[in-house]
Amino acid sequence: MTVLLDRRDGVGVITIDLPERRNSLTMPMSAQLVEHVRSCEQDDDVHAIVVTGAPPAFCAGADLTALGEAREEGLRAIYAGFLAVAGASLPTVAAVNGAAVGAGLNLALACDVRLAGPKARFDARFLQLGLHPGGGMTWLSQRLVGPQTAAAMTLFGQVLDADEAVRTGLAFRKADDVVAAALEFCAPAVKAPRDLVVTTKRTLATTATYDRHDEAVETELVAQVASMETPAFAELLSAMRERISRQA
Repeated sequence: MTVLLDRRDGVGVITIDLPERRNSLTMPMSAQLVEHVRSCEQDDDVHAIVVTGAPPAFCAGADLTALGEAREEGLRAIYAGFLAVAGASLPTVAAVNGAAVGAGLNLALACDVRLAGPKARFDARFLQLGLHPGGGMTWLSQRLVGPQTAAAMTLFGQVLDADEAVRTGLAFRKADDVVAAALEFCAPAVKAPRDLVVTTKRTLATTATYDRHDEAVETELVAQVASMETPAFAELLSAMRERISRQA
């Protein structure tokens, strides 16, 4: 397996493990990504997913030589991996420990949150290869960092390091040990009821399409009332009341 899955304290850590090729994605590796995301979703003990690469890179893009003559079919097979991450029902964090190039950038963009290590580099690089951007990168990048930064990256070949990625909002924060930081970052999602985490992520995706506050209020209300009827809510509320009474 060149894409590994390790379960650590309620987090599924998916590692692209082909360091001699700087973790360039092949079609079989993309299929492994899909398999591991599905495995995490089906495991009730996993509440979040971290995606990273074996040093020194995060993912140097698609292995274009491996696509051969497949063209559209091959590209869609490569897309499948990061689309599975983008569509995951569980929260996802990219621990970007090195270069994220082309399809590797797409993989990082597909996650809900990106943490950047000291050597992180976010590099579109499509035009420099004579290749049109693909996999939804133009949509993802504009949605995350706005049209100006997206244009700088895609049209003008600007590469963002960790500090610039944080400044532009492409990454949430910088961390020396980015995988350890990602695991710590996931801790609140691990502690929360899993069904509630999944529902809340789904609601975030739904309300992101709304133009009006009142629409979001109504959507959240249904899920919030349902959550108040769960045993987990009763237990957590009771524990909170107990803590407050001890402090009084």
